[in-house]
Amino acid sequence: MRELSTTDKRLFLSLLRDFRREFGTNFKPEELKSLLTLMKKAGEAGVTPYDPHGLPRPIVALKTAALFASQIAPDRNCMAAIALYPMVQDGFLDIMTIRNQWGADVASLIVAMTSVGRFSHEGASAGYDNLRGLMLSLADDIRVIIIMTVHNLAVMREINLHPDEEWVRNVAFEARHIYSQLAHKLGLYQIKGELEDLSLKYTDREIYKSIARKLNETKTERDDYIRAFIGPVKKRLEEAGLKFEIKGRTKSISSIWGKMRKQKTDVSGIRDLFAIRVIIDAPGEKGKDACWNAYSIVGNMYQTDEKRMRDWLSFPKENGYESLHATVKGPGERWVEVQIRTREMDDVAEHGLAAHWRYKGGVGTSSDRWMANVRDILENEDADAMSQLRNARHEAEAREVYAFTPKGQLFKLPHNATVLDFAFLIHTKIGAQCTGAVVNGHHRKINHRIESGDTVEILTSPLQTPRASWLDIVVTSKARTKIRQSLNEATLKKAALGKESFERRARNRKLEVDEALMAKFMKKEGYKQSTEFYAAIEDGKIDAGRLLTRLADYIDSENSHESARTSASEFRMQEQDEERTSGTTPLLIDGKSISGIQYRLSKCCNPVFGDPIFGFFSADGALKIHKQDCSNVRHIRARYPERVTEVEWNGRQTDESYMVTLRLTGSDDLGIINNVTSIISKDLGVNMRNMRVDSSDGIFCAYLTLTVRDTGQLSNLIKKLSAVKGVKTAERV
Repeated sequence: MRELSTTDKRLFLSLLRDFRREFGTNFKPEELKSLLTLMKKAGEAGVTPYDPHGLPRPIVALKTAALFASQIAPDRNCMAAIALYPMVQDGFLDIMTIRNQWGADVASLIVAMTSVGRFSHEGASAGYDNLRGLMLSLADDIRVIIIMTVHNLAVMREINLHPDEEWVRNVAFEARHIYSQLAHKLGLYQIKGELEDLSLKYTDREIYKSIARKLNETKTERDDYIRAFIGPVKKRLEEAGLKFEIKGRTKSISSIWGKMRKQKTDVSGIRDLFAIRVIIDAPGEKGKDACWNAYSIVGNMYQTDEKRMRDWLSFPKENGYESLHATVKGPGERWVEVQIRTREMDDVAEHGLAAHWRYKGGVGTSSDRWMANVRDILENEDADAMSQLRNARHEAEAREVYAFTPKGQLFKLPHNATVLDFAFLIHTKIGAQCTGAVVNGHHRKINHRIESGDTVEILTSPLQTPRASWLDIVVTSKARTKIRQSLNEATLKKAALGKESFERRARNRKLEVDEALMAKFMKKEGYKQSTEFYAAIEDGKIDAGRLLTRLADYIDSENSHESARTSASEFRMQEQDEERTSGTTPLLIDGKSISGIQYRLSKCCNPVFGDPIFGFFSADGALKIHKQDCSNVRHIRARYPERVTEVEWNGRQTDESYMVTLRLTGSDDLGIINNVTSIISKDLGVNMRNMRVDSSDGIFCAYLTLTVRDTGQLSNLIKKLSAVKGVKTAERV
């Protein structure tokens, strides 16, 4: 057990006396006595009166309480929570004791303060926008955000020249990027300005000292200058009959540094170290006219910098901001910025439409409206303001949750997001192999709902794969999309294996089937897509042996008569076979070269120059050329052997072209079809006659009808198309 040092103990007792004198009336006599006794015991004999960075907890708590009372209000519950908070931190008291002795509201405040404080100084690694959201989601009670903002200022005041410079920088960055913006949103401008100044001081002392030194005036002297400037302006505006309020301020060191960086100059180059705001009491168009009247009065009094004039009355900003800005040279040749706007315009500007943490032009979020409501309460001088704040809960329409990885990375998820959502948010592979998680040290299933502040360690297994039931678990679009993609890829893999197995067994039974006939057979079997059909074969949902028997019967029924159909509903118009003569493409018929004979290239297999072929004399006497592996070869040779004749190509290829159909499958990525057609258009001698593309769940299947010169060109084209990124298969149909 470590006690406070003698110096800190004396300071603590002095602050304790101040607390009793200044805020004792906010407690009942017995409450005040109990609180002071607890604070004294904890301060003198606490378990760990110093935090891990050496700051005296009870002293910081008393300074926070004093600061809170001066800036907000000496509310009983808030003051008690601030005073008791360090006792919970160092283990001197537990929440149950506080709940029993001080009430559920005080205990609730301390629990929320502990939750927010748990992630303090994580901003640099977690991302300030995410951490700010985390704090808001953890603290439904706005009083907690106010208390922690004030507490941050108390800490910032304590850490000047602290030996741990890296920690100080983290606290300073957090103060600027989180708490100063929260203070601005709440209208706590004095706290905001001091946090920003201290942040600059701790992160860049040389810049801070340089600006302070170059100002060459004390704050009091600068305030005197503002008063001297306002006096004559106020008089002239009153003489013009305007109703208005006029405010003046000197810009903070951090604000001046921001202008120096933006304008790329030093302090002497900043023309508006001083700022005046004139708020006109007039509605609508009358208010705009009054603003221009005030602008002309100020312009007649002082020299204006026309380049710095900003007319946001005629042309409001995208976020709704309206105002007239003028930069004028006041007494002593000093430049002063004058902002002129109506009361309504000032309300819009002050209630967050131009807030730092909103995207330009964005629509107000529930958090913005919530904070604006809180600011209205804070600006109300009603003595019961804190009781109103107690009821100003954060009621976001679509609340978000924030969770950490074990390494401290912070992720934002939608409300009701699960462990599985979190896993896919980290990485697709982690999501696909997720088996559960360790959440805050406890094992949880993949459907466990994440809550703000959770630390989530995802558990994986290489044997795990996504399942269709996962789609009922996840709520994020990313997880849903990745699961569907994975399921589709798994189906395609199964389909490929099933097709290979089926075709091998079909060949063993001497069955050769073209794609068109197979597509009709699948439909007859009740399958709309080939992937479902072949995947069912691979999964064993279909008896392959019986299926092949049904297929053989179906082929026989289809080929029994080339022109006959079993019913009118099954009739399909067939493309006419292309008629050619052997004078343009010589053929060898039964080993002899015969010129001038007419022949047709059969549409059932579309033979191409270079393919092994045979001839078949149809009933009308025409010679039809089929590929040797045509799906109809078994039927033709078995039933009409007398009409079959041996045919082969004779001589070199001429300028003749041949129709062929290719089937491509792959991922339906942006631009993939353009890439495919580009390759075809660049291949000389290849013309595309027709294309049909089907797409479902991120997978496409395209049928391309092309003309090629010979099998060599066809093979080269297939090779090129197979190399296109996203194309999984490219094959001749």
